[in-house]
Amino acid sequence: MNEIKQIVRIANADIAGNRGVLFALSKIYGVSHNFSNSVCNYLNINKLKPIGSFSDEEIKKIEDIIKNPTKYNFPNFLLNRKKDPETGENRHLLGSELKLRKEFDIKRLKTIKSYKGIRHALGLPVRGQSTRSHFRKGKVVGVKKPKKGKKG
Repeated sequence: MNEIKQIVRIANADIAGNRGVLFALSKIYGVSHNFSNSVCNYLNINKLKPIGSFSDEEIKKIEDIIKNPTKYNFPNFLLNRKKDPETGENRHLLGSELKLRKEFDIKRLKTIKSYKGIRHALGLPVRGQSTRSHFRKGKVVGVKKPKKGKKG
């Protein structure tokens, strides 16, 4: 009965069953290494135990904790959506919902024409990084030298 499932589905993400729980949970979009570590500590399970060896009930419990961490009194600093601009509550989003929220946030910044929104629109670095030597992918870089014999 010590069979390991090849693929485990948690929060609409397929995870290889031979990975340890700590690393397997962090493969879900929206679950960080720290968050998966705190889930393992909350459930008091071995972090290196393969995720495919858990029963369906245990996997449902893990999934419920990942989807509703506030219900299990997880601290707010572990959540990925603190003080949501629309509702003002602390939430934890996963997968496509998180990607969609991120996209809407960037669109909102562009429409209100904030500094960050303008930087996003122009394809420039948003968080104050240097622009002289980096962030040149996709654009023409360098100076064309004139051919010998021609001037101007």
